Amino acid sequence: MSSRIFGMRAGNAPVPISILDFAMAGRGSMAREALNASIELAKLVDRRGFSRYWVAEHHSMPGVTTSSPPLLLARLVGETKRIRLGAGDMMLPNFPPLVVAEQFGLLASMAPGRIDLGIGRAPGTDMTTAVALRRGQIGTEDFPAQLMELLAFLDADFPAGNPYGGRVNAVPGPWQDRENGIPRSFERPPVWLLGSSGYSAQLAAHLGFPFAFAAHLADENLEIALDLYRSSFRPSAILDRPYVIVSSGVMAADDEHEARRQSWAYSHAMMRMSQGKSFVVPTPEEAEIYPYTSRERQIIGMWDAKTMVGTGEQVVEKLNARQKLTDADEMMILNLGHTPSAIHRSTELIADIYCMPDREG
Repeated sequence: MSSRIFGMRAGNAPVPISILDFAMAGRGSMAREALNASIELAKLVDRRGFSRYWVAEHHSMPGVTTSSPPLLLARLVGETKRIRLGAGDMMLPNFPPLVVAEQFGLLASMAPGRIDLGIGRAPGTDMTTAVALRRGQIGTEDFPAQLMELLAFLDADFPAGNPYGGRVNAVPGPWQDRENGIPRSFERPPVWLLGSSGYSAQLAAHLGFPFAFAAHLADENLEIALDLYRSSFRPSAILDRPYVIVSSGVMAADDEHEARRQSWAYSHAMMRMSQGKSFVVPTPEEAEIYPYTSRERQIIGMWDAKTMVGTGEQVVEKLNARQKLTDADEMMILNLGHTPSAIHRSTELIADIYCMPDREG
């Protein structure tokens, strides 16, 4: 099994703990404030010994600022020292595979051994925006073929007869090194498949790739997806056994009431999105006085139930229970609230309960 896949465990966490980030801009926040908060969060989790910091791809959502993970990751390369950085995930049908291979080849050359490439097939947005991204080709994508093309560009290894083989190459990459007389110097980023259903789980198993499941979106599919992945897994040159990350929405605070206020505000935004309205996380005060219908409360309750909420001790207890239930090799957390300070505090509390070190320099 490739050591590049493994996360690093810190403190007394049962498995490595990682971070997923949306750079959320809640009501009253500008994009630059959300991005600065994410940069500070990446520096914080690097210092505290978290294993990975992944950035999600979303489009046409005013409450989410991560429309271009590679751009933010390029900044984070210079702001962090130890933590692995990656996309969680790049929605491959939104881009030509060559573009993704070039972007992540560049990142891998800037930070050797620290870059992950998570791949998904959803649009990361609504269908109208997806049409704009994909030039109207919705429903015609062949995701497995796109993935194979991406891997061929990353490895500079096309099958015989492919029109790109020997003619089109991703730079930086192994082809450039070979042409420059530097054999085996390029270390391409490991590719993960991400999903919230069984489709990517089965594809990851077929290829022998690591798999990350978005339980913060579809925890109801978690058990069946992991069963499909593990039961169908084929050992590969990358992995000799399955490797699973489970991503969970969390919000920890010094008192349970404040954690629930922050989490409710996020769930309010998810309720609005389900109504076809703009996804912006309101302030907790706005969410408290909103005149909810019974149906709206039901939708918010559904989303709120997906989030692990409470004090640091309560959230860690829930994370440990999920890890034990799923036998996940790594846990990833997405802090879900309105206020950057609350998101940072949630992260610190979880690190403190796990006794993760606070390293300087």
